[in-house]
Amino acid sequence: MANRLYQGVIHQMKDAINRTVGIIDEAGVIVACSDPRLVGESRQGIREELSFSNDAAAFDGFTYRFISVGGKNEGIVFVEGDDAEAGRYAAMLAVSLGNIKSLYDEKYDKGSFIKNIMLDNILPSDIYIKSKELHFSGDDHRVVLIIKFFGWTDVLPYDMVAGMFPDKSRDYVINIGESDVVLVKEVEEGTDIREVEELAAGIAETLNAEFFTKVSIGISSVVDGLKDLARAYKEARISLEVGKVFDTEKNIVSYENLGIGRLIYQLPTTLCEIFLDEVFKRGSLDSLDRETLMTVQSFFENNLNVSETSRKLFVHRNTLVYRLEKIRKLTGLDLREFEHAVTFKVALMVKKYLTSKPTKF
Repeated sequence: MANRLYQGVIHQMKDAINRTVGIIDEAGVIVACSDPRLVGESRQGIREELSFSNDAAAFDGFTYRFISVGGKNEGIVFVEGDDAEAGRYAAMLAVSLGNIKSLYDEKYDKGSFIKNIMLDNILPSDIYIKSKELHFSGDDHRVVLIIKFFGWTDVLPYDMVAGMFPDKSRDYVINIGESDVVLVKEVEEGTDIREVEELAAGIAETLNAEFFTKVSIGISSVVDGLKDLARAYKEARISLEVGKVFDTEKNIVSYENLGIGRLIYQLPTTLCEIFLDEVFKRGSLDSLDRETLMTVQSFFENNLNVSETSRKLFVHRNTLVYRLEKIRKLTGLDLREFEHAVTFKVALMVKKYLTSKPTKF
């Protein structure tokens, strides 16, 4: 379809320029030309020559220039002649064709359609109409994964992920920022979120093994309609943000497993501060030393079992009881009682959340 678009533009330019002009695709084949006899001709080596040039390259009686769409070189335009006028024509055509291709992709590309839904750039009433135009199945089940890259690599993050998911009819890889790539993955009905987490773990392992890059991945819940992709994208984004605060050791975080952290993350900071003041009115949480907090963490991990916790910490049972008593005297909360333990656990999470929030001046 893009070749037909190019051919239409080239045909209209023919009389105005009065020179042979054409387009070469990524395989080095002429796909559109004002001289129909040249269509299908192979011109190898042009892309390599242009890669060493800052803008245009002229040889064998033609001037060549890349057509750039969204920062990617989509093809090459050529104009008969190696003079300054040929260079100006090539520059003009490269810009024009790049803009035309960009607008064409925006209108007819499924990936652009998915991106606009996710970012709430399309009215809900238009989603159904547009999906029919693109022959989209709106009832398929999908999940959104946001893959955040850390560090710099020679290969673009988008290219890394796109190479892992070549089926563009079912899976959509979308650039969101310099370090964020979104994967909209089609899944079977009834897919368990643990299966998606395994997929995400496989992506992270592959990226680390093949490209030596670290990533964090936020996973949405599974949605069953195009209109819900905006919600799924927000869920995946929240997964990354909440995971960064409460699950710093994890690089795969799913929305469905955020637990109480999801609730705390959406609370106003003033409400959180009031809660901490009420819970620790007898003493400050900051007064607890690192050793005591590590003891508390281990106590929670071992389901409030004193014997098991003391064994894991390699301390005498009486030493652990002494530390728990110290906390009770300071805060009034006896962590051996379930309700008190829950309150203290939530308070620790709230404190962590407030610490992660940027200070406003």
